Parts: sequence; C-alpha cells; structure tokens
Amino acid sequence: MLFAAVEPVPTAALAARLPAGTSAETVLRDLARFYAGRGVNLVRVGGGWAFRTAPDLAYVLQREKTEPRRLSRAALETLAIVAYHQPVTRAEIEDIRGVSTAKGTLDTLLETGWVRLRGRRRAPGRPVTYGTTPAFLDHFGLDSIGDLPGLDELKATGFIEGRLPAGVLVPLPSDDTTLRDDEEPLEDPDLFAPLDPEGEDEP
Repeated sequence: MLFAAVEPVPTAALAARLPAGTSAETVLRDLARFYAGRGVNLVRVGGGWAFRTAPDLAYVLQREKTEPRRLSRAALETLAIVAYHQPVTRAEIEDIRGVSTAKGTLDTLLETGWVRLRGRRRAPGRPVTYGTTPAFLDHFGLDSIGDLPGLDELKATGFIEGRLPAGVLVPLPSDDTTLRDDEEPLEDPDLFAPLDPEGEDEP
C-alpha cells in the first residue's frame, strides 16, 4: 500500500489491512527503522506515512524532477499568512501584509492545491475564509501544521533579523477543518464564483 500510494497513507487505513491485534504504529516504526539507511525512507508527512527519497540521494534524481512554477514573493507571503493565521480572509491577509493582494495571487495558491476555501466569515459581505491543505503539509514535509517553526526557530534560521517591536508574536497555527463560530459553510455557487476582484500589489 505504501509503495503504490500516490499520497501519504493514514495509519488507520493501514491498520484496517493488518491482521487483528496488530499494532500499525509498531509495524510502521519498525519499517521506518528498516529503511532509515536506505535509498528511500519511510516518513510521516501530512498526517500519514509515505516513502521519500533519502536526502543524501536527492541530487541523483534532480534531473528527473519537474520543477514547479516559482511562487512570487507576494504569493509566498500570502501562503505564510494563511498557514499561520487560518482561517483568514483576503482583507485580513492584506491587513497583515500592509498591501493589497493582486488578482491571481490566491488563485495561484488554490491551483497548487496548498490553499483551500474553508467557509465564509459571519461578517458584512460574508468574505471567504482560506486555510491550508494536506498537500501543503506533504510538499513541505510536515506531519502537522503545528510543525511550522515558531518565533525562536525563525530567528535562529535567519528569517527574522534585528530587534522586533514589543508584543510581536508568531501565532500558534491550527488547520482544524471544523468551522469556527464566526464561520459558516460555503454554498455550492461559492465554489465557482470569482475569487479575487481586480487589483495589484501596492508598495
């Protein structure tokens, strides 16, 4: 199942195929240890298990790999805001970034499969809320959204330099699929409506 699967396989799905009384977690940990020193490794990503090329051999397959379209800086910033602040609306993204979001930025993230429409905010205009997807976790090698780096880790890796204003915090991300009290479900027409009005990123 693991070798044939296109996406990470949840532990529960594997457990359902094992003999009664068998601990799927134990079997998976044993397999992970068995493959740890080999060309492919069994790892936890996106809440499931999948085989991935060993990091020290990744360069061998580099020519075989299809390079994805590079995201613009605006798209990367938007993706980070969605990941840490979800559920979040376009207006909230613009408020955090300090600039308007160009038409197509959110469309691009939706097309990659890393961002999804969650619901609508219970507020005037009923704006759409956005969140991340299991594909986002899989692509970035995360088991859960909680594995995203916190403030101290971001400082240690050099992503944040200098002194930050007092009170600046990196929120604890959550991708719980349950709609919150201030959200309501999407209606069918919402899935086909234009996502973004015309506009461009402004300095």
